[in-house]
Order: sequence, then structure tokens, then C-alpha cells
Amino acid sequence: MSLKFTILGCGSSMGVPRSDGYFGKCNPNNIKNYRTRCSAILQTSTDNILIDTSPDLRAQFISNKINKVDKVLYSHMHADQTHGINDLRVFFIKNKKPIPVYADTKTKKYLNNSFSYCFKNFNKEYPAILKMNLIKDKFLIKNGSKQVTIRSIKVEHGKVNSICYIFDKKLAYISDVSKIYKKDYRFFKKLKYLIIDCLWYKNHPSHLNLEQSLKLIKLFSPKKAILTNLHNELDYEILKKNLPKNIIPAYDGLNLYF
Repeated sequence: MSLKFTILGCGSSMGVPRSDGYFGKCNPNNIKNYRTRCSAILQTSTDNILIDTSPDLRAQFISNKINKVDKVLYSHMHADQTHGINDLRVFFIKNKKPIPVYADTKTKKYLNNSFSYCFKNFNKEYPAILKMNLIKDKFLIKNGSKQVTIRSIKVEHGKVNSICYIFDKKLAYISDVSKIYKKDYRFFKKLKYLIIDCLWYKNHPSHLNLEQSLKLIKLFSPKKAILTNLHNELDYEILKKNLPKNIIPAYDGLNLYF
């Protein structure tokens, strides 16, 4: 069975429109300019593997008819990737067992401190809904009788580290990044899909801008690249018209198969 990867949300930290209704330079008449905060999900024949718990997670699950989560992979500790964590509770209620989550050391500490009620048994009415695990460099998940290899790669995201996930050497998801280390370039070559951070046109200390994203895409030469973490400066149609044919802007609900 092929793997299905869905971009649940592709917006920057305040989404598009912002909570005050401001669309910036994005055309509000184009549904692809409505962007929730970044999360994604990989669906095998056996498991649903969620990447990050966006503050918009509940709406993303409903829109994409996601009714189960088997594991959660975190990229980093920032609020726009973690603060929807409580929306995982329903899956604990359905399965009657804690959901395994995976994070690096600093993100693990942040989640345990900020959302301790998710990881500790306070009483019978409020048991732990999640089980914390330290992320490994390489691990396997099930796809029916087959297995899928997941590689985690540390990248820079301004003053913190973020994790890029690469699935079966075919799809890389890297929503928040300012620098990829040259020693890891080999993992990004010959991909079918490269989903990569592209905040806006000007420079930013914690994110790639359009020029920087395009340089990396040219260097890695994936069959197709998808730009994500898009700010309200980037209108979908305007951006798409100015991109090479093998590169597209992300939009909420975009499905990829590999």
C-alpha cells in the first residue's frame, strides 16, 4: 500500500487570516489562502503518525476526517507546533491507552513542564493520555506487512533546534528551519517530495525566505517541492505563478502519495 501524507496546516505562527481577520497580501476569495498553523500526518495501512500538535489541530482533524492517531512526532518546542496537544485526549479515550509521543531532549522537557497533566496520572478521572519517548535518529513503523523507515535530522531554527523527518528516503518534512547542516545534505538528495519552510520574501532569523528555499531546492533536486509555513505576505496564486513547475505552495489539506 502506498503511503499518504497530508499537510494539515501550512500557515505561519499566526495563520492566515490572523485571529483579527487580517489577510495581509493574500486574496481572501481563494480558499488556498486560508492557512492554519503547521501540522502534518502520515497514514500507512496500519498507523496514523502525526507531526506536531498545532493550535488548530481539532479543526484540522475534522476537516480531514482524521479519527485516529497512533504516534506523535514533534519537530520542536514552539507554541505553534505544540499547543494543540490537548486535542489528543479524544484518542486516549477511544483507545484506553496513552499515545506514544517522540521529541528531542529540550522539547521533551518543555512538554513535560508545560503540559504535565498529559503525562502524569493525577487521579482516576484524569489519567495520563500520552507517553513521552526520546526521539531516535532512525526508527521503523508498520505499513501492513512492510515497514517504513523514519529518519530524524536536527536542523537550526534560529536559536533552537528543530527536527526534520524523512520517510522511506522519499519524503522530507521540514516546516521550521533556518539552516540545514552540510553533513546532512546527502539525506535530502533524490527525494520524491521535499516539503520545506518558506516564510516570506525578506530575511528572517529563524526561517528560510523564498530565495533561500529555492536555492536549497535547486541543490537537492527533488521531483517535487512544496513550500510551507507561509506568511500572509505570500498569496497562493501570485507565488505559484512565479515558481518553477516542480515547486508549488502548500495549502491546507494537500495530499501526497508515495
